[in-house]
Amino acid sequence: MAAPANKNIKDLNGKWSINKTHSDSTDPVLALQGIGWMTRKALGIATVTQHTKMYTKTPEDNTAAGDVIHIDIDQMVTGGLKGTSEHRALDWKYRSHSDWLFGEVQGRTRLTTLEAVRKEAQEAGGVTASDAEFVTQGFLAETEEGETIEGFVVNDGKKWTAWQIWGFATVNGERWLVRSFAVRRKDKDEVVRVRLCYEWVGELDS
Repeated sequence: MAAPANKNIKDLNGKWSINKTHSDSTDPVLALQGIGWMTRKALGIATVTQHTKMYTKTPEDNTAAGDVIHIDIDQMVTGGLKGTSEHRALDWKYRSHSDWLFGEVQGRTRLTTLEAVRKEAQEAGGVTASDAEFVTQGFLAETEEGETIEGFVVNDGKKWTAWQIWGFATVNGERWLVRSFAVRRKDKDEVVRVRLCYEWVGELDS
């Protein structure tokens, strides 16, 4: 189902389901991240629905200029698999996170623009520029000309990084939420780039 017109990059509140028909396979990504074959196959046939809540909150350390946008995501997975939870603050500060699937990671998230992402990647050069070409392409004008969510995660133990951009794109003739990823090994020149497409399911239960 298409995303409602009132849903935008600052209001993703609701339930979003990954559409596997229109998304790239996540198996190569999970393999690069060290996830075992049995778990990958189970996730490959499971339905994954994300319950997303966005809100603003005053930082406890009062270091920000104002309230910071937060995103809490509870991921529901069918087939008897345990879901995961994400808690993001859009202030570009690294925070620790641990779960059964991805292990111990450090991640940061922010609101930015595709223009800024491309400029920073071009200045950095190398693999950053090549990954940026993938993760910033294919979005609607509202994302291309407006704001996007950028996330970056590092797993030092398993030696991978995951860079992602969120926005809206036309999928199956409709406006859907899309997240584009470039996942890299830190110890070798190996990368997997995928695009995940999310259908709108409905509002969160009250």
